[in-house]
Amino acid sequence: MRGTKSQIVSTFAVGLAALVALLLPACSVNVKKEQNGEDKQVDIRTPLGGIHVSKGANVADVGLAVYPGARLKQQGSDGEDKSANVDISSFGFRVKVVALEYESDDSPAKLVAYYKDQLQKYGHVLECHTSNFDVNTDPKHWDHDSHELTCEGSKGNNIELKVGTKENQHIVAVGPEGKGSKLSLVYVRIHGKDAEI
Repeated sequence: MRGTKSQIVSTFAVGLAALVALLLPACSVNVKKEQNGEDKQVDIRTPLGGIHVSKGANVADVGLAVYPGARLKQQGSDGEDKSANVDISSFGFRVKVVALEYESDDSPAKLVAYYKDQLQKYGHVLECHTSNFDVNTDPKHWDHDSHELTCEGSKGNNIELKVGTKENQHIVAVGPEGKGSKLSLVYVRIHGKDAEI
């Protein structure tokens, strides 16, 4: 799926929401609010699995350092949060997506060089040039015979650095923004029936 973190969260949540509605009498819903009354964290537990969605993503969960001097983006003018932590589990399947957006006064080239070095601890770094600043985490578009990461989308000014496999990947997306750069740090982990988080 190509889309913003809010769209990623919505797509995962909508699919399970229908199932949750059927099991509503047997499920528990826990919502934690921020001081301004907005939802900060939602936990839904059913006999078939659970959904955890939180705006409070922690960069430690991504497994990468924040670029020196980079600032966490605040909520956008469209009300979209710039960080998310989503964990969905059901019958031997689990997907975890942690994503955070930052901004920096430094050029994209400096951020790319920094993160190429950071990502090497996880393996070979794939560099992709894209026109969109969105990360594709939709398994239905994957070649399920291959676990290898590939570049997707059209060529452009944004750079995605990827390392790992389709089921366990670290992604850094960097693009120009004003006189500086925008930066997304993403961790995706998908477990099948026999895997554990």
